[in-house]
Amino acid sequence: MTADHPCPPDPTEAGSAADFVRSLVRLKQWAGEPSLSRLRSLGGQTVTSDGVTIDALPKSTTSHVLRQTDRLPRWDFVKAFVTACLRYRDYPAELIPGELERWRAARTALAEPDTRTPSGGERRTSSAVGPEPPAVAAGIAETTGPLGPDPAVDLLARRVAREEDRARKGLLGGYSIAPVSFGPHADLIRHDVGTGADLHAIGEFFGGLHPQRLLVVGESGAGKTVLAIELVLQLLEPLLTTGGRPGHRQMVPVRLNAARWTLGSPFEPWLAEQLVQDFGLAAKDADRLVRDRQVLPVLDGLDELDPEPSMGTPRRAIGLLTELNRYSDLSGRRPGAVVVTCRAGRYTELAEARSGLDNATRIHLHDLTIEQINAYLRTRWPDGHSCDTHRDGIHAALSGPSGTAVHTALATPWRLLLTVTAVESGADPAELLDADPDPDPRVAAARIARRLLDAYVPAATELTPRTAHGAPYRPEQVRSWLENLASHLRWQAAHTAETDRPPPGLTPIDIVPHLLWPIGGRRRVRALHGLCCAIFAVIAMLAFWAGSAADRPGDLRDSLDLGEGLTLALMGSWVAIATGLSLSPWPAAAGGRTNVPRRRRVIGGLLGALAGSPIGVLCGLAGLVLTGGGVFGPGFAIAAGAAGGSVFGAVIGLTAAARRGAERMTVSEAVRAEPVTLLGFGLCGALTGLPPLRLVGAGPVALAAEVMGAFTLAFALGIVFKIATGGWSKDAELAHPREALHRNPLIGVAFGLIGGVAAFLVFVMHQGVLTSLACAVVGGVTFGLAFGAIAWSRTMIGLIIAAARGVLPLRLWTFLDWACEARLLRVSGATYQFRHRELQDFLTPSEGDSRYLGLSSELAGQPLEGR
Repeated sequence: MTADHPCPPDPTEAGSAADFVRSLVRLKQWAGEPSLSRLRSLGGQTVTSDGVTIDALPKSTTSHVLRQTDRLPRWDFVKAFVTACLRYRDYPAELIPGELERWRAARTALAEPDTRTPSGGERRTSSAVGPEPPAVAAGIAETTGPLGPDPAVDLLARRVAREEDRARKGLLGGYSIAPVSFGPHADLIRHDVGTGADLHAIGEFFGGLHPQRLLVVGESGAGKTVLAIELVLQLLEPLLTTGGRPGHRQMVPVRLNAARWTLGSPFEPWLAEQLVQDFGLAAKDADRLVRDRQVLPVLDGLDELDPEPSMGTPRRAIGLLTELNRYSDLSGRRPGAVVVTCRAGRYTELAEARSGLDNATRIHLHDLTIEQINAYLRTRWPDGHSCDTHRDGIHAALSGPSGTAVHTALATPWRLLLTVTAVESGADPAELLDADPDPDPRVAAARIARRLLDAYVPAATELTPRTAHGAPYRPEQVRSWLENLASHLRWQAAHTAETDRPPPGLTPIDIVPHLLWPIGGRRRVRALHGLCCAIFAVIAMLAFWAGSAADRPGDLRDSLDLGEGLTLALMGSWVAIATGLSLSPWPAAAGGRTNVPRRRRVIGGLLGALAGSPIGVLCGLAGLVLTGGGVFGPGFAIAAGAAGGSVFGAVIGLTAAARRGAERMTVSEAVRAEPVTLLGFGLCGALTGLPPLRLVGAGPVALAAEVMGAFTLAFALGIVFKIATGGWSKDAELAHPREALHRNPLIGVAFGLIGGVAAFLVFVMHQGVLTSLACAVVGGVTFGLAFGAIAWSRTMIGLIIAAARGVLPLRLWTFLDWACEARLLRVSGATYQFRHRELQDFLTPSEGDSRYLGLSSELAGQPLEGR
């Protein structure tokens, strides 16, 4: 082998499945550590048993396989992975088959000892070497049957894995988990639960439960969310690496934020709705999976449903538990599988109210022992680390005279993270952990905890300097902005409690970009938004009126004829609809993100243009018939119709292009989603076709025919565009929290410019090209901002006002992304959240604080003086 192409790692030295997986990791290192995205592109695609073409190396699958050590990966994965690594290293193509044969032989040699015929006569394949772990049974125990692969199950499993992998890294900053252990609560429900198990065994533990109903109880910061994530990933691993158990229904674990449940909502429809909103499943697939019990709901944060501190009986948590106690398995004779996490304090309140999760095994997360704390510090700060000398200082504080108070303060993974973050930023552990003399260790521990929380924001700010262009953030700035966000979340909690059906995402913990506008003052923002949209709508109509040249200013002083009255009525109706939409309480920004190759987009655009051209010609000829040839001739009708139809079709084709198997909205779903918006599109279509008829003095019949036909066509195009822009792709990455808001103005302006094309073709009949183009562009852009970008406009107005008042930074999205990088915030699905609820509560000003009073007054739309 030449020096340019050194030998890759030898897989034949592997003596076990774990060694084989480590060989794959070494191969990736030898290749130069290609990214998971690059491996996916180099790995090519494969066809599943049901004929669907998918990537051979999805990022989530690759990440999981390289972390597992208890079984051999499938050969098709090994083949694709080895090929991708060799290609990335520019390994000679003629030598790749020989390398693949080496890896195949090494894998076969490890698989052969376990390739035997079980007692049932079923031969085990090499893709699932070793005994089936209980975690596999956990995914299928309650629902078995002779089913083949289900694409919806596979799609949901991959998307859940992507989300949980992102959430895990956001919480841990890597792969290391604090050594949290769990065991039965002091007041046992079941007596056959072992003690001292750690998080790595949670999947196996859950697989042994009958029924599979688990209640996880722990103190604040004890690791409940990390346990829920670990459980989901452990149960998903067999589905992602081996495809699960052939011939059986697969149950996909899905972690959901319990705080998003609204009081009075039936659980099953709500669960299906979350699968649609958070993971992009088609509504019919989500309903089917929930109905067939192929989803394991993991409800994280039962305690988040009701305000903290407690204002009485936690009625929302009781309501959700009541729904879960009605939730049965597929037979209807046994309780349905479910996992719930809850803080210990809230659980005590529920127990006093005689409410709980029936037939559930309850486990309690244990505090970290001194030995576990020391072990974590040795892992975090090994010998030679710049902070390794501080391990002894923390150990001395734990074993000193105030050791009980210090241990109480550091007994959870969250508090331990606060400590190491502060120390890594330069803080002295002796000062951080100094316990004031107090007969009650819990009081002293509370003081230490407050000191750690107080040091966290400055420490995180210093450890994560801003890398983008601009001045670095100052700790006092960051704290002020976070306090204002925390105050806004308190307002969201109060508003949600007072509202029967709050908008999705308006919870006590979720920071949703398009729901942040009230922070600028609810009444002020809504009034300014309504005024801006009304101005934009009027400008759009004036641009149309000037471009059409059907009327002169003096014509409106006399009595109105039929054409003038109809034009003014349509223009006024559209302005009223646009203004009314701008005053809606909570404009929504929704829509999936398709991950579509450029080649497929180009093909989609070409096909759309080819399909739209003949339709446009037919519309042009219809206009020729209605005008009797008095405004334009056959040549213009055909040319303009073909051009307009091609543009419409190309834009829709570019937008609608997606991978094979992409889910799309149905026509009825699109109409139900935005009926008023579609009505506005219909009015604009009718308005665009009026000028040519008015110029030739068409009678009432022709005008009525034009209005009805153009209205119907524009309404239908609006439906098509809504479906095209609202779909998910099977291989879509989960949306970033601001992805929907980012798409909102793009889609809105696209709506407007498509209408501008039709308007330009009308204007150019009796105006110059430049004048027609100017009127069409101005009208199209203002149309899009007033009519198609309502959520974006409302949010921008609110944030500009908030930035002007110093409540939030002007470049809020940059700050939120930086805060996630600094681990002050985290991304959870399509929302931002504080890194931990204790941090959010600590940064929330007290109700008597002048900052809270001022911000809450603005949110409520009341002047401060009136309080």
